[in-house]
Amino acid sequence: MNSIKQVPTRVKSRRTEANLGAEREHFDKQQLSSISKAINSTETPVKEKHARRIILGTHREKGAYTFWSYALGFPLASSSILSWKFCHVLHKVLRDGHRNVLQDCMRHHGSLVEVGKLWTHLHDRYGQLVALYTKLLCTKMEFHAKHSEIPPNLEVTDEVLERTAGTDINNVFQLTVEVFDYMDTELRLAETVIRQLNTSIAISTLTSGQCRLAPLIQVIQDCSHLYHFTVKLLFKLHACLPADTLQGHRDRFHDQFHSLKTFFNKARDMLYFKRLIQIPKLPDAPPNFLHAASLAKHVKPVVVIPDEDEPEQQDDDDDEPEPLIEVSDVSTSSLQTQPQLDIFDQAFGPPNGGFDDRDLQIESLKRDLELLRAELERVKAEAQRYITQLKSQINSLEAELEEQRAQKQRALVENEQLRMELEATRRRNAEHESLQTTFIEAEKRSQATEQRYNKLKEKHTELVASHAELLRKSADTVKMLSATQQTQEEVERTKQQLSFEVDRIKQEADMKLEEQKFEMDKLKRDLEEKLAEVMRIKATLQSSEKVITLMISMTALQAEKERLMRSVTEKEAELSSLRQAAQVQQSSLQQERERNSRELGELQSKLQEKVNKMKQKLLEEQFALLQGTITEAESIIQDAAAKVDDPLHIRCTSSPDYLISRAEATLGSIDKVKKGHADYLSNMGDAGGLLRALTQFSHLAADTIINGSATAHMAPTDHADRLTENCRSCASQILDYLKDLKAKTTLQRADPASVRIIVQKILHLGQELRPKGMDIRQDELGDLVDKEMAATSAAIEEAVRRIDEMMNQARKDTSGIKLEVNERVSHTGAATIKEFYARNSRWTEGLISAAKAVGWGATEMVESADKVVLHTGKYEELIVCSHEIAASTAQLVAASKVKADRSSKKLSVLQQASRHVNEMAANVVASTKTGQEHLEDKDTMDFSGMSLIKLRKEEMESQVKVLELESQLENERLRLGELRKKHYDLAGVPSEQVSEGNGETSLLAHPASMSPKPSKPAIMKKPALAQKPSVPPKTMVRSMKTKGVC
Repeated sequence: MNSIKQVPTRVKSRRTEANLGAEREHFDKQQLSSISKAINSTETPVKEKHARRIILGTHREKGAYTFWSYALGFPLASSSILSWKFCHVLHKVLRDGHRNVLQDCMRHHGSLVEVGKLWTHLHDRYGQLVALYTKLLCTKMEFHAKHSEIPPNLEVTDEVLERTAGTDINNVFQLTVEVFDYMDTELRLAETVIRQLNTSIAISTLTSGQCRLAPLIQVIQDCSHLYHFTVKLLFKLHACLPADTLQGHRDRFHDQFHSLKTFFNKARDMLYFKRLIQIPKLPDAPPNFLHAASLAKHVKPVVVIPDEDEPEQQDDDDDEPEPLIEVSDVSTSSLQTQPQLDIFDQAFGPPNGGFDDRDLQIESLKRDLELLRAELERVKAEAQRYITQLKSQINSLEAELEEQRAQKQRALVENEQLRMELEATRRRNAEHESLQTTFIEAEKRSQATEQRYNKLKEKHTELVASHAELLRKSADTVKMLSATQQTQEEVERTKQQLSFEVDRIKQEADMKLEEQKFEMDKLKRDLEEKLAEVMRIKATLQSSEKVITLMISMTALQAEKERLMRSVTEKEAELSSLRQAAQVQQSSLQQERERNSRELGELQSKLQEKVNKMKQKLLEEQFALLQGTITEAESIIQDAAAKVDDPLHIRCTSSPDYLISRAEATLGSIDKVKKGHADYLSNMGDAGGLLRALTQFSHLAADTIINGSATAHMAPTDHADRLTENCRSCASQILDYLKDLKAKTTLQRADPASVRIIVQKILHLGQELRPKGMDIRQDELGDLVDKEMAATSAAIEEAVRRIDEMMNQARKDTSGIKLEVNERVSHTGAATIKEFYARNSRWTEGLISAAKAVGWGATEMVESADKVVLHTGKYEELIVCSHEIAASTAQLVAASKVKADRSSKKLSVLQQASRHVNEMAANVVASTKTGQEHLEDKDTMDFSGMSLIKLRKEEMESQVKVLELESQLENERLRLGELRKKHYDLAGVPSEQVSEGNGETSLLAHPASMSPKPSKPAIMKKPALAQKPSVPPKTMVRSMKTKGVC
């Protein structure tokens, strides 16, 4: 009796397994029923309940395997309405089905394309719609397969759209073009459907019209989202790209906007759509993408699908719900008696107080029975799986059969075309026969023409003979005229008549001959045309023979087709026998496949690990080589930067031309480094190009820095300062760039643009430092030198005279230390100028600028000395003028060396005079400083009467004054630099003007700039070169020493 209690639990487990099998069978039956009722050749719209069940089935099985297994069995090539409704259901499944539906549909993308191509070539109203619908579905699947973030129903937020577009403007541009293509396929289908409804005068209340209009609900839903995507993407593009670049995008959007608005307005007026969908209204005008604020006015169009209040009626027996579990009467009766048995056992206890042997046997048999039933269920499930696979194979074979039927239909179409071509060939044969008749007639006419030509030729021969006869007669007549004088007049008249007759006969003969030639040419051309026509007819006959050959081959293909059909029947018979063998082999193949897949996965994982390790090791080695190269390059650049400030390097000099060549080579190496960097980023396993480029770049850059510093030693002060500063900046920029290349974090964004800019600045300074010539002809140099020397002599004499006057006036007005200082300064300056200009000889191009500089320096020195004597000037002015005199002397010597001979005695005298002038200028500076110190020593500082607070206050005021003077000094130095820049700009000459004496560029031959004072003569001009004063004011130095600021 206890064994009877345990029966319901086992019955429940068996019932659960039976319920699962029954539920799967019921699901397959329901899906097949819904698919067959939704997709048929009846011209009615797809019912919503059937489509909903299909969509729910995709969510239940998490894919569209069942849908496609049944859909592949439909003869889509035989019925356009069937294909149209299939596309409609597929569109719904893509939009509302499970997310795995898209992957299952992409496997059948090729079949969908073939269906579209088939209906494109067939002239049928639904066929045209099917071709457009298949193109739309293919575009939809390709778009969502590429952009997996956007689901097929297009319901995403703006953040997801922004993330899909990304930050790369090229990706945004490409995504916009794809959305435009997507929208074009949607609108093209909608316009074709509405146009067919208008031409067939159908209304939306008829089933034929509703069958065409039903898919437009999904089109409206897609278009509303695509319109919103397009607006968002276009505003983003206009924020990053110029408006002219996006003119094509705006034009395309305007066309789509007007088409979409027209489509929505027409659909909104149709009665069919009013109860099924709420279509949004678009704005009157498209958004203005050139105005960014218009994005705030954009409203996303929302499509609303109202809920159906009325329940759908069940019109088929299959739509009624079926029980998922079948319970037999015996089970029911046993379940009903079970409580009674349990109550009986509870009241009286089990028989005999326990189990007997029969109960144990019954229990063991029941357990065996349960095991056998579980095994049977597994066998049934496996058999069901094999049946499903075989069904899919049958469906594929049926699809192949359908494809062969389609090929047969295409062959029939081709046969019809060949038949039409054969008829055309026959017509051409008839035309050929008529052309042959025409050719025979033309030959007859040509023979008649040839006979006429022969006759005319004979007549021409007769005319020539008569002409010869007449000539003979004319000769006889001449003889008769010589014999008798009496008949002369008559003979003359006869001669004239005969000559006239001969000319007329000649003209007639020539005219007839020309006419005959023209007629012969015409006949020849006609004959050639006829021959060409005959050749074409022969070619046509050959093509007709090819057509006949094609007909024969078509007959053979038809026989081959019948043979293939018979073979298909035989294959179907063989298929039934192969199914059993496939079931036996399937289990062994599955086990072998699983074992092979496991082994293959393990081997692939091990191989991938080794490959990854080797790649990582290679990348690390390449990066280590790169770091070593960069370290060496940094040491090279640092060594070059150290030489810029090295005192031992001051004696090194270089020419601007060599600096320019080094800078240009460095710019070329920068391009190679940039290219090597890009190649290394694209393939980090190969750093050879970048290493070679960095090695060359480091050496060339260091060479440029060293030569730039060496060139600065021979350059003017302003150019030297700028060139030295640029060399330091170049070294620092290169070290920063190498530092970025050395670290993995900054390797991607390393950019040598700043290094390029600094090197270009050095190149520009080198070009500015190239020697420049004056625009003076060779024959005018001697006169110009004489004029400048005369003017310089006059200026020097005037300076001497003024110095004498100042000396006399100083003796009268001053005494003591001031008189001594004034005499010392004036005497030194006069002696320097007199001794220097007493030894001058003839100079060339550079001598002109040097002479002007000397005259200007002498005049300025006299004026400064005059001001110092009159207590209105400063001693610093005398110091600066002394430096100007020394600089002018150096310029004069350099100009003389250009044309002078090395063994020239005058050149040595000039150099000795230059050294003497420099000594005298140094004496002037020393005398000025000594006099200034004598005057300043009188002002002794007495702080004995000041308290501690007063001293601290004075100290603070002195420090404030020191800071103010330092600030003024810095500002004045900046102003001096700007003045020098302006001076060199005004004093420069075109670089292409060179001297023609020995082919060398004239050194230091800058034309002197005009003096800012208009009242001064032409000689009073500032020289092209000037030296920066290096002596600071004495008061500032003393103050800084006193307060301890220094």
